Amino acid sequence: MFKLTSKFQPTGDQPDAIAKLTKGLKSNKRYQVLLGVTGSGKTFTMAKVIEQYQKPTLIISHNKTLAAQLYKEFKEFFPNNAVHYFVSYYDYYQPEAYIPHTDTYIEKDSKINEELDRLRHATTQALMSRNDVIIVASVSCIYNLGSPEEYKNMGLNIFEGQKITPNELIHKLVRLQYAQDIELKRGCFRKTKNEIELMGPDGQNVFKMTLGPIYSPGSAKNKFIPSEGIIKILHAGITEPEELETKDPVFEKIVETTILPAKYWLTSDNKIAIAIENIKSELQHTIKTLKKAGKLREAARLYEKTMYDIDMMKKTGYCHGIENYSRHLDFRKSGKPPYTLLDFFISKGEFFTIIDESHISIPQIRGMFHGDHSRKSTLVEYGFRLPSALDNRPLKFLEFEKRIQKLVYVSATPGKYELKRAGKENIAEQLIRPTGLLDPTIEIQPTKNQIKHLLEEVKKRIASKERIIVTTLTKKMAENLSEYLAETGIKVNYLHSEIKTLERLKILKDFRLGHYDVIVGVNLLREGLDLPEVSLIAILDADKEGFLRNTTTLIQTMGRAARHINGHVVLYADKMTDSIKSAIYETTRRRKKQEKHNENNNIIPETIQKAIGDFDLPVSQNSLTMLATDGITKTRRWGKENDELIIFGNGSRDKIVSQLTKMMEQAARKMEYDKALTLREQIRKIKTGPTEPA
Repeated sequence: MFKLTSKFQPTGDQPDAIAKLTKGLKSNKRYQVLLGVTGSGKTFTMAKVIEQYQKPTLIISHNKTLAAQLYKEFKEFFPNNAVHYFVSYYDYYQPEAYIPHTDTYIEKDSKINEELDRLRHATTQALMSRNDVIIVASVSCIYNLGSPEEYKNMGLNIFEGQKITPNELIHKLVRLQYAQDIELKRGCFRKTKNEIELMGPDGQNVFKMTLGPIYSPGSAKNKFIPSEGIIKILHAGITEPEELETKDPVFEKIVETTILPAKYWLTSDNKIAIAIENIKSELQHTIKTLKKAGKLREAARLYEKTMYDIDMMKKTGYCHGIENYSRHLDFRKSGKPPYTLLDFFISKGEFFTIIDESHISIPQIRGMFHGDHSRKSTLVEYGFRLPSALDNRPLKFLEFEKRIQKLVYVSATPGKYELKRAGKENIAEQLIRPTGLLDPTIEIQPTKNQIKHLLEEVKKRIASKERIIVTTLTKKMAENLSEYLAETGIKVNYLHSEIKTLERLKILKDFRLGHYDVIVGVNLLREGLDLPEVSLIAILDADKEGFLRNTTTLIQTMGRAARHINGHVVLYADKMTDSIKSAIYETTRRRKKQEKHNENNNIIPETIQKAIGDFDLPVSQNSLTMLATDGITKTRRWGKENDELIIFGNGSRDKIVSQLTKMMEQAARKMEYDKALTLREQIRKIKTGPTEPA
């Protein structure tokens, strides 16, 4: 049973949204929309709906960082339920590819994040064993994962009194891809004289099997004859593998358990033998086709690569890149969709899906298949992979839709697709903010003398100690405008796609701290930015129709000023485009409803107060990138910066690097990726920087 834990109660129009969505789910409405403005408490509403509907829930987010944020929030809302996080487990990923015109083969190169891999296994194991499951996932949930039925069937059932020798048990564990090690680690086991200790791939379950003589009645004269077997099974639950470094696990005696595989895409010995024969058959047919086309080099390459993989599968039941043979291992027909995380949900019966920021997530899901297919088609054409590798893929959009049962799209600006799918009667609006804040006021100014007008508006806001965001159409415009404003004495910086993620986050934090009063950007100032100090948004060339000036982008950009009591937007335009009309209409409609609610309930709007530390980034006395009157100057420092995370003091370089490395690893385990990336960047700069503070 889902039980929400929170000190908050639904307010504003949250109760209506919760009631409407829950009623829709219980009356079998397949598609619904939660249209919720920024700051209205959409996550809390989703949590209340989950509590009332009481079904396993999948929440899809469009990137790892936002997914991690949602995961933490739902973990707090449901501390006694199984809330898990499922994203791509790569820290770095270079997919296998081939570039024909330069004859360049790029081998797959990746670095697996052990913590993310652990969380993926924790997800699938929870789906195998519990019903009160909430999974927050990225689009990784539509990628090939292997059959849930085979995953479950491959589990090793062990019980007290089971006849099995230590060597037989070890062989079975190795077959499930557990590795023997001296140290007890995730997906590994260790053996002492009469015990085998094992940690599951989820890193949260430790098992200890004691082996020795067990007695059963013999056939002759009804005597008890000793044989080897499992005398006792102990189990300990832990939060994470690192817990064993500081304390001993607390074991409890159990009678039986099932040990699930340490890796995906495993299958039984008899099935893998059949799969290998099918792979050989496909190989023969493909080589014949390649030779007929005069591609002798490609045929030889494919034969060598495939036979090596077959040899590894015969010996260990596994090979590097085994997912490329998953069609044969799953006994799927050519072109049939792969098994994904959605199939693990389907195996439970009825489930519920939420797509967060659907106006971004839906196009992302829609586009995954085509990019993957294009890359792998080239590999197949030039003899690097069998044609069946094309079936190791993400789901096509129609396949995804077919697997989804009941769905709620969540966005402040849902797309036409979502609105059409749901229909007007199935849209729940959540426009009221608990703080009483209103959507910003809007004015339109001509483009002639727009910079002069902008400068006057900027100075007014600075005098009130408020911040300003200016959006331009191009990177060059952002840089030029920033330099011009800097020459007039304005503290300003710019953001665009060439600014690295870490640098971008640091600039935004310094913006909140007041090191800058103005940020000029292109398309980096929309979803996910929480900057309550911003009271003015200036949109240059607002009448240039296109992606950067469509209705969705305009509303999302305007929303950045909705966390300040003096929120205001200036659109510089010489004509009223359809996008401007729609954005103004929608923002004004929302504002009127918010004003009426405040008036009826005697609510006085208040600017959101948010601790700057919530960015989880270091604070520097001097920004890494600053705009001065003579343009951009860079300062590089290490060892003497005041920092929220750590004060370096005058410690040695090695000591600083060691301490930062520990903090980086800890942040990664807690899924605080922004902090981990920042620490990694600091480590790099310290290692490559001057030996003395700059």
